[in-house]
Amino acid sequence: MINEEKNNSPLDLSYLRDMSGDSAEFMIEMIDMFKLQTPLYVADLEQSILAEDWEKAAGHAHKIKPTLSYVGREDARVHLQHIETNARDKKDLSDMPKALQEFNDFIAILYRQLDEAKADLEKRL
Repeated sequence: MINEEKNNSPLDLSYLRDMSGDSAEFMIEMIDMFKLQTPLYVADLEQSILAEDWEKAAGHAHKIKPTLSYVGREDARVHLQHIETNARDKKDLSDMPKALQEFNDFIAILYRQLDEAKADLEKRL
C-alpha cells in the first residue's frame, strides 16, 4: 500500500506551506516535532500489535494517520487506515505483522525524506 515511487521523490509539503503561510521556520519546527513524536507513537502501535491488543492498536494507528497527511504521504496514511480498520474490526489479523513491518520500513525512508526537506528549508533561513 505504500507507494514506493514516492519514497524516492521529495515530500509534498504543500499542506505545511499552506498552514504556515510558507514559513520555513514553522515547517522546520513541524518536521522536528514529527521526528520526535512519531517514534513514540510507532512504538506504541508495535507493542499493541505484538500484544494482540487490537483496540489499542487501532487507537495508535488512528493517532499517527493525520501526521502523514501533513508531510504529503497520503499513501502511508491510507496504509495506516487499513491497519486501524483491520484492528478495530478484528479482521485479517494474521496480516498485521507484515503491515507493521511495511510501515516500519517506510518510516526510515520518511525520516530521510524529512531530513532532505528540512535541509532545503534551512537554506531559506
